[in-house]
Amino acid sequence: MKRIHLIISGRVQGVCFRYFVKEKAKQFKLKGWVKNNIGGTVEIIAEGDDENIESFLEYCKHGPKLSLVKDIKLQYENPNQEFKDFEIRF
Repeated sequence: MKRIHLIISGRVQGVCFRYFVKEKAKQFKLKGWVKNNIGGTVEIIAEGDDENIESFLEYCKHGPKLSLVKDIKLQYENPNQEFKDFEIRF
């Protein structure tokens, strides 16, 4: 099991990025959350099987069609299984 913490910058707000992330997280059976941050970044914490986390990460590097990912700050953390599902936070 792995846990990743991402801060994604670029054109990632106003382009359905959070909804894209939520759908991919559900597809890969991940748990955690995604939210928009002040300043225009998107923040994600996701936990799940190693292979699923890595596949999910590849999708996050590109985002939905209207997005433009310029930078990803990636940090691997210790999973603590605190989440029951994957949600969009406001």
